[in-house]
Amino acid sequence: MTHTLGAPAVAKPAASRSVPRLLLAGGITAGPLFLGAGLIQGLTRDGFDFTHNALSQLSLGALGWIQVTVFLLTGVLATAGAAGMRQVLRGAPGETWAPRLIGVFGASFLLAGLFAPDPGAGFPAGAPQAPAGTLSTHGAVHMAAAMTGFLALCAAFLVLARYFAAHGRRGWSLVSRLVPVGVLAGFAASSASVAAFTAGAGLGLLWLTALSARLARPMPTAQR
Repeated sequence: MTHTLGAPAVAKPAASRSVPRLLLAGGITAGPLFLGAGLIQGLTRDGFDFTHNALSQLSLGALGWIQVTVFLLTGVLATAGAAGMRQVLRGAPGETWAPRLIGVFGASFLLAGLFAPDPGAGFPAGAPQAPAGTLSTHGAVHMAAAMTGFLALCAAFLVLARYFAAHGRRGWSLVSRLVPVGVLAGFAASSASVAAFTAGAGLGLLWLTALSARLARPMPTAQR
């Protein structure tokens, strides 16, 4: 008698399972890298004042190449995080738009790194104390990239709020809806306080870190 045996189930290779986590590490690292590098430079570079200067202005001056490199690395890391998010969210709410929007955010940092902001508010050393009255072409591209990127990031948070709500993670869902409000409030107050702009951007970057770290862990089956 001939026995026909079913093909044995093939376990997914551990290396394959680790790929999304490795990519999501980019999303985890992007925010702390940008904010940490900005803090260190802001404290050590002559003429920089956190209450008057945006972190992006660190791209200017003799040591500006450091911040340009930070912009580019942050963009690459965020883009890698978007790729990891795409794999983790496959078949789940937000699988299409959350990774795309995070990808736009990453691309905005690459563009902002290539187009420097305008000098002003006393930085770099020797620049006028007053903010720049009109934007140069490269300054306008830098600002447009930043605004587009953070709007995309806020939209991604709202999309991911649906994902967490679908999995019964109400706390994560609620905060993912509230953080965009804080980011946009900081941007709206930037004309009165550069520190508010920095705080809003920092909030968005840190929540990207938190979400990427959460998505790197399996969602409990009971919550699906």
